[in-house]
Amino acid sequence: MGCMSDFLLELRCEEIPARMQVKASEDLARLFAEELAKSGLTPAAIDSFVTPRRLAVIARDLPDTNSQWEARIVERKGPRGDAPQVAIEGFMRSLAENEIVELKETSKGHVWFAKSVSTPKTASEILAEAVPAVIRAFPWPKSMRWGAASQTTESLRWVRPLQGIVAILGEELVDIEVEGIRSGFATLGHRFHHPGEITIGGAHDYAEKLRACHVIVSHQDRQAIIEAKSAEAAAAHGYSVIEDKGLVAENAGLTEWPVPLLGDFDPAFLEVPPEVIQLTLRINQKYFVLKDATGKLAPAFICTANIEAKDGGAAIIAGNRKVLAARLSDARFFWEQDRKTRLADHGKKLERITFHEKLGTVADKVERVAKLARWLVEEGIVKGADPDQTEQAARLAKADLVTEMVGEFPELQGVMGGYYARAERLTDAVADAIRDHYKPVGQGDEVPTAPVTVAVSLADKLDTIVKFFQHDMKPSGSKDPFALRRAALGVIAIVLENRLKLDLSDATTIASAEQLHVTGLFPAEEVIDFFADRLKVQQKEAGVRHDLIDAVFALGGEDDLVRLLARVHALQSFVATDDGTNLLAGYKRAANILRKDAPDLSSTRHPGLEPGSRFSDEAEGSGTPDQVRGDNNPVSLYTPEPAEAALIAALDAAEPLARQAVADERFADAMAALATLRSPIDAFFDSVTVNDADPEKRATRLALLARVRDAVHQVADFSKISG
Repeated sequence: MGCMSDFLLELRCEEIPARMQVKASEDLARLFAEELAKSGLTPAAIDSFVTPRRLAVIARDLPDTNSQWEARIVERKGPRGDAPQVAIEGFMRSLAENEIVELKETSKGHVWFAKSVSTPKTASEILAEAVPAVIRAFPWPKSMRWGAASQTTESLRWVRPLQGIVAILGEELVDIEVEGIRSGFATLGHRFHHPGEITIGGAHDYAEKLRACHVIVSHQDRQAIIEAKSAEAAAAHGYSVIEDKGLVAENAGLTEWPVPLLGDFDPAFLEVPPEVIQLTLRINQKYFVLKDATGKLAPAFICTANIEAKDGGAAIIAGNRKVLAARLSDARFFWEQDRKTRLADHGKKLERITFHEKLGTVADKVERVAKLARWLVEEGIVKGADPDQTEQAARLAKADLVTEMVGEFPELQGVMGGYYARAERLTDAVADAIRDHYKPVGQGDEVPTAPVTVAVSLADKLDTIVKFFQHDMKPSGSKDPFALRRAALGVIAIVLENRLKLDLSDATTIASAEQLHVTGLFPAEEVIDFFADRLKVQQKEAGVRHDLIDAVFALGGEDDLVRLLARVHALQSFVATDDGTNLLAGYKRAANILRKDAPDLSSTRHPGLEPGSRFSDEAEGSGTPDQVRGDNNPVSLYTPEPAEAALIAALDAAEPLARQAVADERFADAMAALATLRSPIDAFFDSVTVNDADPEKRATRLALLARVRDAVHQVADFSKISG
């Protein structure tokens, strides 16, 4: 076995945006490994590093050659043998010196192939080819060209101008040149602490030499330093840091030598809602927010400097304090100005904002939502809510969209409306509904339970879904520009959390009828199917099988999500039992026979097989049945076999029990009633020939199987269940 060496690659450039760094580091490691694999070179491991000014990888234990590929034949496909002569001649001209050409017969006819035998290459040779290929193929989400070369579209693209390449295998330089940038041993340290060149000996001293020059190359190490030093600085003043992993990662992406510093601001600013202060600190300034021992927002912040200041950071803190004071002053001004206008008056401006060109203004949407929310309360679907308060909350819910504060911080829509409602001394129920009516926004978000909030939130989401479907703007594939899937999941979460008796068909019909006049029929079934698909997604994590949801939805008429899931859960428990498994098998056998031999037999019942009919073999032991007479029923002279009679008796007993249990929403009891059919069905198939030569026997037995199917369909469409 040959020698093994570590390879260091550093690509240095101007500042990489913080949001791109971690993904770029992962992409470099992945692309580099893939490129090496093409030439048969496999490192033991690849470590990746990233700072604002550099991407780096270290490939551990690279073999000195790819000699294991010594006898590998490389084959390149060319044109077909009967291709135009110009194509064949072009292929021949493309042959390399070590390639031979051969016409081979394939499944698609004769095809030209170029063959060559790969020869061993040194690791340096492979790396010299691989690195430029990786650089040119790098998938930056945004990139640029620069310098004189940028006049052509063929020039190199990089996130920011590429300035240097370090490429060292063991302790030897790998000679690489990309767009006039040649590899070397030199890199740069910290922009301020050590702006001069540093000579790197190889992968073994890369991280240590840069750390000595105030550059921590590991993104994870910088994050750990920020978290630890921030917590330490906060604790020294009796505060704690409000956890924010995203902000930790962002600050690690803004610094090569992170130094957390604590500063304070005027406590008078705390009269502004805490969410505003948090967003001002976090979004505008990238500061960490602190809380005091009681859990309230503290009048302090932590910023992350990129230098070890000689004065301990006093000047940096003073500068940041000044900038923050200006930001908080703006926020306080917005807070004071917005409260001078009543929410109802703010709401009048919604007529100027288009919700969607086909759906009118936001004011139009508010009108629809207000009516739908009131309907939900007056119909008793949402219980415990005052109809007038519900309508008021719905009419004011979007008013804060035109306020100064929400204009500055769109993330606070709803939240600010709640604050302004309280400032007007509106009821808590109304203020809470305005604040929370967007919830749940995503998975894991709080689901509203306050009645007024539930009604407004539900109406808002239903209106959005219905109106976009009504105008044929449905999600397709991975595209969902109006977040209708998220809205549907929100509806499902609210309904299930609050156990609402909501008939989706009724609700969507009411929602579709409001205000807008649309040509054509409303696609109610499409909306119900859409909710069914979202319900499967929502229930997947709970371990509920998709096919069981399909089995209940397929019956139709079951648009109450709470009742539907109760059925599904009972069905899931049932099919996991032996009785359930065997009943499913018997059902499928019956359904297959009906589909094949009696496709037009739906719920048609044969005379003498209706519940309540009795067969008797008492009369002179002849086995003739009792005559079953009805207004339109002829006399049946058919004598059932014992297994048929047993199945009929079992159905007579089970059908009414299952029907009543379903009506009472006792779905487990309905399953138990159906379970009694298992043995009679098994016995029927064991001893009875369905397709008898006697037409009456055949028709009667097919009708009996249809009755079995219909009995099972009281609970679910078993044909949708896998297994």
